[in-house]
Amino acid sequence: MDILVINAGSSSLKYQLFDMSKESVIARGICERIGQSGSVLTHNKTHKIEHAMPTHKEAIELVIQTLTDPKIGAIKDMSEITAVGHRVLLSGEQYHSSVLIDTDVIDVIKSNIDLGPLHMPANLMGIEACRSIMPQTPMSAVFDNTFHSTMPDYAYMYAIPYEDYQKYGLRKYGFHGTSHLYVAGEVEKLMGRKDFNLIICHLGNGASISAVKNGQCIDTSMGLTPLEGLVMGTRSGDIDPAAVVYLMDKTGMTAHQTVDYLNKKSGLLGVSGVSSDLRDLLAAVKQGNHRADLAIKMFTYRVRKYIGAYAMALNGVDAIALTGGIGEFGTYVRELILSDMEYLGVTLNKTANQHTPAGTTSIISSGKTKVYIVPTNEELVIARETRRLVAAQK
Repeated sequence: MDILVINAGSSSLKYQLFDMSKESVIARGICERIGQSGSVLTHNKTHKIEHAMPTHKEAIELVIQTLTDPKIGAIKDMSEITAVGHRVLLSGEQYHSSVLIDTDVIDVIKSNIDLGPLHMPANLMGIEACRSIMPQTPMSAVFDNTFHSTMPDYAYMYAIPYEDYQKYGLRKYGFHGTSHLYVAGEVEKLMGRKDFNLIICHLGNGASISAVKNGQCIDTSMGLTPLEGLVMGTRSGDIDPAAVVYLMDKTGMTAHQTVDYLNKKSGLLGVSGVSSDLRDLLAAVKQGNHRADLAIKMFTYRVRKYIGAYAMALNGVDAIALTGGIGEFGTYVRELILSDMEYLGVTLNKTANQHTPAGTTSIISSGKTKVYIVPTNEELVIARETRRLVAAQK
């Protein structure tokens, strides 16, 4: 069974083709500058194809053409694609798991566009483009928030008038769910049991933490949007709402401009004035840059706070998992986060932390609480979910 995984952005479209008999990637690539001049498809990192892509439909057509190309492709024809899995930002409260796409699912996605105006239209364009080209091929929507749908109401509710929650769906949804789901499954294998308390830290340019009890999420740091929670590459994370109004009054920014400011100009970039990339900040710290050092400390402090809060919410923690670009490769930042955590049963093994080979799963705590580095694989989760849904339909 070959499954095509699609992650559509507003002007880009990433794809991976999986051979699910081996759960291996047989082709991957990205279409960039869709709807713009100079659009290009990069296939398997080695082949660049410049081709006009006015819409996502032309991008999907070029992906299929490339996948079936006798010289660089991976399959003979489109019929070898058993199903397509689409990454979709948000299911609202209508779905609590991945679903096969039909007209009702399309309508639900459209109804939730207001909750994710930056991502949902692009997700929808990718789905509609694929359905127009492969109308007989089963397709799934794998939502970024459904792993967090097991949160209790007291964890996902905001303390606003209840009627506004009912009218507008104003609540915490959480994101990075495919990554958290994958990591939870991998740690379960490592622990050899299901009944344990786990804190997952997905740390990258976007970052989130979840508290997981016996495989189910009971809380997560991101909220109605991915802006809530940790300090991130360009996102502010948690901030006093009144500070936002104060900022608008002082700068004259509109509400939308202020949200853009908090999403794209804040976080590590805004504090440091150097970069949103941790590697650049570390280099700046070596040169004596105080603001870069401050940004890193703010980032790690917020992570530690959430770990402490979730350890309390879980009534203890058996394992902590670190994933994402920073979680997997940020040796120094991992040390800052995990040092002086003996009260949680964490004893950082500095040698293991410093010498973990890139892209491998490892354990870096010799204390009662296990700390794992787990490379994430969100695309594989989408492919697995798609396979499960197609098999259940037969």
